[in-house]
Amino acid sequence: MRSAAVNGTTLAYVDEGPREGTPIVFSHSLFFDHSMFDGQLAHFTREGFRVIAYDHRNQGGSAPAARGELDMDTLTEDAAALIDHLGVGKCHFVGNSLGGFIALRLAARRPDLLLSVTTLGASAEEEHQLAQFAPLTDHLTAHGAEQVVDTLMHIMFGDTSLATRSELCAPWREFMARLGPTIGDSAYGVIHRSRMVEELAGCQVPVLAIAGSEDHAYPQPISGVNIAAATGGTEVTVEGAGHSVAVEQTDVVAQHLARHFAESSVSL
Repeated sequence: MRSAAVNGTTLAYVDEGPREGTPIVFSHSLFFDHSMFDGQLAHFTREGFRVIAYDHRNQGGSAPAARGELDMDTLTEDAAALIDHLGVGKCHFVGNSLGGFIALRLAARRPDLLLSVTTLGASAEEEHQLAQFAPLTDHLTAHGAEQVVDTLMHIMFGDTSLATRSELCAPWREFMARLGPTIGDSAYGVIHRSRMVEELAGCQVPVLAIAGSEDHAYPQPISGVNIAAATGGTEVTVEGAGHSVAVEQTDVVAQHLARHFAESSVSL
C-alpha cells in the first residue's frame, strides 16, 4: 500500500489502473478496510478507470487516532484532502456505511471534487439505533471485538450471506475478531454522527443510494428512499444483500455503479 500525509494524519491507500482513467474513490465501512472493495477494484481497473481505495484513520493500515479525531467531519476532511493530494481532479466517490456517511458530507460540502456519489448501506439521518449500539460501542472500547464478533457479523451481513456463504463471511469474521479496543473509538464517531438531511437540500452532485434488502442496520427506506429524497438522487435495492452490499453482491453493485457513472457523465 501507499501512504499520504494529509489533514494531520497518514492514510494508507491503493491506487490502481491507468493514470488517465476516470477516477473512482472507494471509502470503506466501519469494521472493514479498503480490501472490501477488491472486487470493485478488479472490475473497474479492467474497464480503464483509475481506482483508489483508502483506509480511514484509526483503521486498516492508516495511522491511529484518538476518539476526538474520529468524528464524521474530520473523516470527511481526510477524504477531501486525499483527493486533493492525489491530484485526480473530480472523481466518482463510493462509500459503504461509514464511507457513505462521508460521501454524503462531500456531496453537500465539496461538490467541486465530485463527478458523482454512491452510498451503500448508509444514512443521511442521525443514528436511529443509538440506544442499541451505544452499549456495543462501550464493550468494543473496553475489550475489542472478539467477544461480540457474532453480533458484528449480524449487523454487517445479510441473512442469506450468513446462512449460505461461509467462504465470504468466514474471512471477515476472523478479520473483525482481531480488532482491538481502539475500534470502539471509531464506532463512537459513527453512531454519534450528525443528521445531514437539511444540509443536502439542493445537492448539486448526482447521488445513487444502494440499499440491501436484508440490511439489519439501515434497512429501506433509510439507506435508499430517504437518501434519494434528501439529495434529489436515485435509489435501488439489491436483493440477497445486507449492510455490506459492496461485498455481498459485488457484480450487481458493479453494474449499478457503471450505469450511475455513465448517467452522471451525460448529465454533467
